[in-house]
Amino acid sequence: MNPTASADSVQVIFIEDDELVRRASVQSLHLAGFAVNGYDSVEAAQRALGQFDDRFAGVIVSDIRLPGASGLDLLAQCRRAAPEVPVILVTGHGDISMAVQAMRDGAYDFVEKPFSAERLVDTVRRALEHRRLVLENAALRRELAVRDALVPRIIGRSAAIGEVRRLIANVAPTDAPVLVIGDTGAGKELVARSLHELSPRQDKPFVAVNCGALPEAMFESEMFGYEPGAFTGAAKRRIGKLEYASGGTVFLDEIESMPLPLQVKLLRVLQEGTLERLGSNQPVRVDLRVVAAAKGDMQALVAAGTFRRDLFYRLNVVTIDVPPLTERREDIVPLFEHFVLEAAVRYGRPAPLPTARQRADLMARDWPGNVRELRNAADRFVLGIEPASASSGLGAGGGGEPARSLKERVEQFERATIADVLEQHAGAVSAAADELQIGKATLYEKIKRYGLAERGEAGKDGAA
Repeated sequence: MNPTASADSVQVIFIEDDELVRRASVQSLHLAGFAVNGYDSVEAAQRALGQFDDRFAGVIVSDIRLPGASGLDLLAQCRRAAPEVPVILVTGHGDISMAVQAMRDGAYDFVEKPFSAERLVDTVRRALEHRRLVLENAALRRELAVRDALVPRIIGRSAAIGEVRRLIANVAPTDAPVLVIGDTGAGKELVARSLHELSPRQDKPFVAVNCGALPEAMFESEMFGYEPGAFTGAAKRRIGKLEYASGGTVFLDEIESMPLPLQVKLLRVLQEGTLERLGSNQPVRVDLRVVAAAKGDMQALVAAGTFRRDLFYRLNVVTIDVPPLTERREDIVPLFEHFVLEAAVRYGRPAPLPTARQRADLMARDWPGNVRELRNAADRFVLGIEPASASSGLGAGGGGEPARSLKERVEQFERATIADVLEQHAGAVSAAADELQIGKATLYEKIKRYGLAERGEAGKDGAA
């Protein structure tokens, strides 16, 4: 519907021509904490609020039998103009079969007269929760559409991820080689793709090579290509991955696992900008943007002699560190909700939203598999295989991570929870303090202690 300014906060539209029933029901809903407007006819509600449409964020409760347009007429109108708005019908005993058919036609539920205040309030509460989920899912879908229209998005609100985004934006337009450091599943390839999508090379190939999965015997043929007759079975020319990526970006994942002999061959290509296919003496010029990724301490590998120093410095013009989820817990819920939406679209399922308890459980887990593990959990959540709060054996202390003290766990959880609630309330400290059920002074102290003020999480006081 198109409510007037005075009706913007209305949660329930209650339509009933019996004045005593209408007054008692409106009072019961008010006492239950709902913002409700009562009307004696569909026409009266439309005169006061405008025509019904899908912008209304609440629910409609209407008697079936009314002077003028009936509750069934109202339901039919809403199915056309506002199909996502829940309509609850109030019916007499003789109209039960009619109400059942109305539910088949799209009504949310029906309440039979005479009804108790508890029955009405419970039905309205469930309908409002359903409406909230529908609106939040729609907002998430719009956000995903905007993200997909741009470039791969590095999601998160932590300071560490903010620095990752800043570095990507700074170096993406250049051809500077980038070394991305991070644990398995932290999102290193997404960083590489973002660098490519934001670069002048975005219309050229992005070629990902897993160096750890490429056998040494196949390295030259896969990377450099070959001419017919170069070896047994080489029946025709094959263009290698480096030549295919020319003009674009080559992503060398798990570069730390590349054997030394192969490092020498790769270094020569990067230094000279040319390669030779196997079986050919003719150099082929290649124009590459190189992004490499590694986990662990590359400096230690260089010191140990297992990784060439000259190749390391060739790749390490710019370093981007992607921290694990345990170091940026405030990013867990936004990432999870993003993955839930993606999974819902992929599987053609509704996109459920985690409850407050489930969000807290998500932030409390250690996620040794990082973003990849979180994405899998979101898939299972959408498929209904496990609740978002289930640990599935992946709780604290899994994955060989260093043990954290109880104090550290509590502080990490508290910091992430405060950051999450502040974002939900757009930085309004008063509203956040009310939800967290702590004093404003206490919340300000915690904001300062965890460095949230510097990051812009807080600053607006909704009560000011």
